Amino acid sequence: MAERAEVLVIGGGAAGAVVSLALAQAGVKVVCLEQGGWPDRSLYRGDQADWELVAAKQMAFSPNVRGNPADYPIVDDDSDAGMLMYNAVGGSTIVYNAVFPRLLPTDFRVRSLDGVGDDWPISYDELLPYYRESERQFAVSGLVGDPAYPDDDHDLPLPPLPLGNHGLRMARAHNELGWHWWPQPNAIPSQRYGGLNACAQRGTCTAGCPEGAKATVDVTHWPEALRLGVDLRTGARVTRVVTGPDGLATGAEYLDREGVLHFQAADVCILAANAVGTARLLLMSAGTGHPDGLANSSGLVGRRLMVHPAARVLGFFDEHIDSWQGQAGGAITSLQFYDTVADRGFVRGAKWTLTPGGGPVRNALRIMDQGGWGPGHHELFAAQFGHGATWSVFAEDLPEDRNRVTLETSRTDSDGLPAARISYKLSDNSRRLLEFNVDRAVESFQVARAHHVESEILPKMPGWHAMGTARMGNDPGTSVVDRFGRSHDVPNLFVADASTFVTAGAVNPTNTLAALALRTVDHLLAGRRDQQVPA
Repeated sequence: MAERAEVLVIGGGAAGAVVSLALAQAGVKVVCLEQGGWPDRSLYRGDQADWELVAAKQMAFSPNVRGNPADYPIVDDDSDAGMLMYNAVGGSTIVYNAVFPRLLPTDFRVRSLDGVGDDWPISYDELLPYYRESERQFAVSGLVGDPAYPDDDHDLPLPPLPLGNHGLRMARAHNELGWHWWPQPNAIPSQRYGGLNACAQRGTCTAGCPEGAKATVDVTHWPEALRLGVDLRTGARVTRVVTGPDGLATGAEYLDREGVLHFQAADVCILAANAVGTARLLLMSAGTGHPDGLANSSGLVGRRLMVHPAARVLGFFDEHIDSWQGQAGGAITSLQFYDTVADRGFVRGAKWTLTPGGGPVRNALRIMDQGGWGPGHHELFAAQFGHGATWSVFAEDLPEDRNRVTLETSRTDSDGLPAARISYKLSDNSRRLLEFNVDRAVESFQVARAHHVESEILPKMPGWHAMGTARMGNDPGTSVVDRFGRSHDVPNLFVADASTFVTAGAVNPTNTLAALALRTVDHLLAGRRDQQVPA
């Protein structure tokens, strides 16, 4: 048994890195257990011709495709959603697009405003100082003054990334329509910032950034956390959180790469394993006094999974606009159709992000899938590659009990632990919402003089953004953790990832996730003297 830690953090991705660094800066003794290893930067092939081939396997979003020993299977055979995750130091920031918006103030009051979902137990204003700190830590490039948000005189760390020809074209179209657009905030530096280089505009962000120009926490947070003394153990697969007779968490058991079982004792445990991994671990930690899983007296652990249902709308222009270039996360964003309008036939809304046209392999395969293989393929490819752009449409996902994470004992990871089963069905509201926004995005391209527009509501949601499986709230009967991420059932157990989201909004969650994690640490430090710990 290792020496007892003041705080044990489980997960070395975005939330785990933010929490570990903040605690270490306050002088707290931290141990972090991460089941993956340090990412293999030789696989970041964005500056090489084979980058799309490597991205399709070794850097794939799905652990089922990668099949690394550190991954665990995701069983999604009867689900409308798969799941994106990357198990390594840095977590899914290794393959994320680094789009970094905030939730809107209305997102915290969905029940009050629209009669659906639930209100958060916190407000936008409470989270605002933590958003500002998150944006500083993640080197966000952007432009203040977006009219969709309240006035905020706090500057972002860096000026916005280039809009590119595709961004300028679509911005002008939205000006014609009178629709909202704004430069997309990205956790990608437009200038050298700390240990990060300036973006090289290759558009290969999701395959790992070979330039070192994307704010992944293995670069932005872990080096300083390690310097301050955090004990980060890689290849450490946690099997369960252990509790004592007083109901407090005493630490966690984990397997090392050789399959040897260890126990790490701690005063406080913080779960940061993502909305799938955290739910899976709480369910695997069932035992005496909590037969349905740890911290699950409400029965909500694993339930109300939200994933941001998605659609793509592609527009192609006569002119070559070099649209393979640019940050993959997006040049501009539109929140024109973000909030509920009564006569649309659905509630809530969507965020649009304008992304580059993609690499040559992706474009060739798309043309092939549409029957454009054989004679005429080269001509069609030449007419489309570098000529198009994509509106990526993310819809708000309402929390529903039927959408959930459970354990699947018929499938196991490399250590024999149960897989995570994803049960998710696209709601009628989400489908209507997507159909409406797809039609509007087609209109946007038509006003921009696109000669050809394609659209698709994704038949199986990639599950880019998993949220909501251990929701926060004031009532222990209807939530898993309180407004600071502390378990209602286990007073020295916290959750610091997107599991705690009450509703999903329609914006990428990493900024909010990081802000909440910083807020959790502040609360923990402020109440350090009164914190219950095991004897």
